[in-house]
Order: sequence, then C-alpha cells, then structure tokens
Amino acid sequence: MSTPLTSTTYSSASISTTRIAFASFIGTAIEFYDFYIYGLAVAMVIGPVFFPSSDATAQSLNAFLTFGIAFLARPFGALLFGHFGDRVGRKTTLVASLLVMGISTILIGILPSYEMVGWVAPLLLCLLRFGQGIGLGGEWGGAALLAAEYAPEGKRGWFGMFPQLGPPVGFFFAVGSFLLLSNLLSDAEFRAWGWRVPFLASAVLVMLGLYVRMKLTETPVFAKALTSQQPVKLPLAELFVHHARPLVSGALLMVVCYALFYIATVFSLSYGVATLHIPRPAFLGMLCIAVVFMAAATPLAAWAGDRYGRRPVLLIASSLALLSGFLMEPMLGSGSPLLITTFLSIELFLMGATFAPMGALLPELFPTRVRYTGAGTAYNLGGILGASLAPYLAQQLVLHGGLSWVGGYVSVAAAISLTAAYFSHETRDKELA
Repeated sequence: MSTPLTSTTYSSASISTTRIAFASFIGTAIEFYDFYIYGLAVAMVIGPVFFPSSDATAQSLNAFLTFGIAFLARPFGALLFGHFGDRVGRKTTLVASLLVMGISTILIGILPSYEMVGWVAPLLLCLLRFGQGIGLGGEWGGAALLAAEYAPEGKRGWFGMFPQLGPPVGFFFAVGSFLLLSNLLSDAEFRAWGWRVPFLASAVLVMLGLYVRMKLTETPVFAKALTSQQPVKLPLAELFVHHARPLVSGALLMVVCYALFYIATVFSLSYGVATLHIPRPAFLGMLCIAVVFMAAATPLAAWAGDRYGRRPVLLIASSLALLSGFLMEPMLGSGSPLLITTFLSIELFLMGATFAPMGALLPELFPTRVRYTGAGTAYNLGGILGASLAPYLAQQLVLHGGLSWVGGYVSVAAAISLTAAYFSHETRDKELA
C-alpha cells in the first residue's frame, strides 16, 4: 500500500450518487456470490471431494468446519484493509479486497481432490477459504462507507441499503448457478467437475467489479477529514482504546443477521437434502424463492430506518426473529415443500430486516478517522459469534436434540441482538465527522 494521499487527490466530488450506489452494490454482490457458492458447495460436495470417504458424518462435519474458517479470517481482513482504508482511502482498499476474494475463489475451483493429493487438498482448501475471509472482511466496511459517506442528508439509511442488497443478489446468483448445473448434469458429473464452474465463473464477475471500482473517486467525508487532520497512524489502537463500546455493540447487533442466514441456507440445505431426502434442485428452488423475500425486506427496513430510526427497526425485527426459532421444527421438519419454503422465506425476510439498517448504523457508530476499521471489525466480529460455527453447531444440535434445538439456537442469537439493540442509542441524526 502507498503512503497517505493529500486532500488535493480528492478534488473531484462530482461523481453521481447513482454510480456510487451501483459501485457499493456491485462489489458486495460479487464478493458475497464468491462467499456463498462455497457455503452451498459445503452443503453438497466439499466433504466427499476433499475429505476421506470412510465416514460420511465426519466428511460433513469437516466440511462445515472449513466453512467457519473464513469467519475467523474476516476480522483480520477488516483490520488489515481497515488500517489502509482509514489511512490511504476507501477506493484503493476496495479494489484490493475484491482482488483477494476473486483470486481465492478462482483457485478453489481448480484445487485437486483428496483422492488425487491426500491431505494436501483440504490444507489448500483451508488456506484459500481463509483468503476468502480476508477479502470479504475488507469489502463490506468499505462498501458501506462508500454509500454512507456519499449519502444525501436524511437518506443515509437508504443509501446504506445498496451494499446490503449485494448479499441477496449474490446469493440468488450463487443458488441459481448451482440449480442450473444440478438440472443440466448428472449427480456424478456435478460431483466430478460441475461444482467447480461457479467458482471459475467468478473471474468474469471480478473483472466487472474492478472496472466499476477503478472509476471511483474518494468519498467527500474522507477527503474533508484529510484537510483538517492527519490520518491515524494505528487505527486499530485508537479503536480499541477509545471506541471499544460501539465496537462490541455493533458486533452483538450483527449476531442475529448471520444466524438467520446461515441456518436458513447452509444448514437447511444440508438437512433438507441429506435427512428429508428432498432433491437438491427442488431445495435450491425453494431458496431462490426465499431469497426474494430477503431482497424485499432490505429497502423496506432501510426506509423505516430513515423514517423511524435504526433502533426501533432492529428491536421489532430481532423480536420477531426470536419467535421464529419456534417455527423450525414444525415447518422445516414437516417435509412439506410449501411449509419449508414459507419457513425459509420468513427467516430470510427477517434477515433482510435486521441486516438492512446496519449499512448506515455501523458507520454511524465511529468517527471518520477509524470508521473503516471500526465498522468492518464490528461487522465481522458479529460473523464469528453468529455464523462461523452456525452450520457445524446446528449439525451437532440436530444429531443430539433434534430441530427444536436448532430453532433454540436461532432464538438465542436473536435474543443477543435484541438485548444489544435495547441498550443501544439511536444514530439516525448523527453527523458523520
């Protein structure tokens, strides 16, 4: 990374808000597509391809553990890219994070299997999954800041929505790609090579994202900060010394988002196919329907956040998420496609409702000098708490106690975020300075 730039570099503020909204959206959509195709592959093929075939249960559990590695890496990515994002600028850092994610994803698509190279295969897989976590850890904070720091007055929640739309769109294309392959290929062909296609296709998407990102200018809030003060030498140190409370609060607020999403997608897909014996294409089709509800909830919650405040939206959505845990056993366990699709739609709608306000709220918790580091770290620490082990723990819970225990996991995660929201302060009218 280069040394901090001067304010003269950022003289152009004429870039349209439409381009900014699109740039913040397209980057997160691409990076979350990359991230989600791995989660879906974990539920379908990662275990058999990369681990010994002697024990199917061990294969599944080991695959879920590799899934969690990226969540452990994401805070490190947030700290690494946040350091340079708060010192050098948002644009350069966002380009770098997209490259790290893209390269890691493409390389996963060409990895040899366990049968070919033994334990070297899962070792390389873990390293590349760690790379995915590093890349995504640096992406969200920068994309959220790009939108929030360019947002017109009174519309920060609405503009903060655009990076939040990236995940449902990325997930839709991830599910759609696997659904298409499942319909075109036999199960043997899919396991042999078909699952690799979505990973390799990431190369095209990354090039598109880089083209858009390279045309950006720096945010006016960051440019203004450079004219009045020098960048912080160690944003991480200042964050922990002076902003520990909002860091913890932001992380706890994120827990319910992650738990809802990964239980409703990765765990439910694995359970539906392996235990309920629902054909993979059919369950992927249910997820395609359900993710539309997540996308629909995102603008609604963002608008409500600007109209009524971030805190009321989170209090209501987290309360409903807590109650939704009690629906898991009767609906997901029913085996009925209609009830399962309804359950998945409810969970992903609530995920969108809890997730949308965070695009504005997390940047609002921190001053400009440590905002990239703070928002990104809070976001990704929430991922460790809510998602890193969610599919693995859910698999253990369902084995030892049944689906009702997994529903209890969702309710506990929602209770954590609900408590954090109750004790938080409203940030809607806060100046970004």
